[in-house]
Parts: sequence; C-alpha cells; structure tokens
Amino acid sequence: MLSERQETILNIVKEQSPITGQHIAAQLHVTRAALRSDLAILTMLGLIDARPKLGYFFTGNKEKDLLARIIINIRVESCLSQPVIVGEHTSAYDAVIAMFTEDVGTVFVGTDNILAGVVSRKDLLKTALGNNDLKALPVRMVMTPSSKLIYVEPQEQALVAAQRLMEYEVDCLPVVHVLDRDEEDRKELQIVGRISKTNITRLFVECGLGRRS
Repeated sequence: MLSERQETILNIVKEQSPITGQHIAAQLHVTRAALRSDLAILTMLGLIDARPKLGYFFTGNKEKDLLARIIINIRVESCLSQPVIVGEHTSAYDAVIAMFTEDVGTVFVGTDNILAGVVSRKDLLKTALGNNDLKALPVRMVMTPSSKLIYVEPQEQALVAAQRLMEYEVDCLPVVHVLDRDEEDRKELQIVGRISKTNITRLFVECGLGRRS
C-alpha cells in the first residue's frame, strides 16, 4: 500500500494537475528533494506522469494492476541478504579476503552489529593502486564512516531501496535499525542486513514469474 504521504501527493496531483514538484512540496511544507523518492515511486507505478515545463499529471492507469500492487507492498525486510561484517581493527587485506570468500562487493565495518562504516571493492582498489600496504592498513582508514552513509530500514518499501541505489549510484545499502543517539548526539545504526542491485533484480524476476503474491 502507499504511504500516507504518497496518498497525499496522489490526491494533490489528482485535484491540481498539472502541478510542479516544487508546488507539491510547498503544500506539504517540505523540500522538493524530500519528495524525490515518493514522486519516483508514484511515477514508476504509473499513477502519475511528468511532462517537461508543465509538471505532474494524474494517470492512475495502473492503480489496479496486480504486479504494481505486489511490488509496492514488498518491504526491504523480505528481500535482504545477510551482511558481511568485519571489525574496525581488521586489515584492509583481510577485508579483501572476506569480500572474495563471501562473494560480495561490499563489507560492513562494526562491532556488536553497530555499524561504523562501509568499504567497497572500489575503495579497496583505490587504496591498493596507491601502493599502500593493505596488510598493515586498518580497514577503518579506508571505509566510508556511518555518518556519511545512505541506508534503508527494514520496514521501508523495496522500491525506496531501489530508488536510493539508482540515485546514489551504489551497489549495496546497509539495512539498519536506527537506535538512540550516543553521548555525542550521533545516531547509532544496528546493521541487520544488506540490500543490493542483485537483491532488487532477483525480486523483480520473482514478481514477473509470479513467485510473489
């Protein structure tokens, strides 16, 4: 089902189309960027369409389409994979070994499932090309820290995860529970899984073959 905000956007477009994204955002008292994922989902489902210089139109042609209804109801928690986690003091070399052993393109760095950062194949390759000694270099010196990460939560729509993968041009996102802030008012992220382009591709193939209902 659509989120409350997506339903509100859909009603606004129904009643006021054509309407620009900026005008929709103004009515909801948020920024245009904050609505990017919602507008993308509604467009992907065929409920609205956009035309240059005019804005968004209501179409609703696919509102009763079975595949669309199946996809929009799928949550991240139902299609995630197990994360590969290494400690902060693990060497970059051992992170490479973990990546190849587990056949993944991204490893997560943390302690007791609290996410400290993420390191990708690209990060490790850049480090290796810099003639660094990977066996002596802690992986925390290579990783992207948690404060700069893009992530999804288990209850979010799989479509939202797909949109973030495309928008930020990454291969994988950590799936996390956002915990209480620590003593320095930083969010703690408890990692529970990962969702990648492979997960999304597998999900849409299963939907197309009727293996999801």
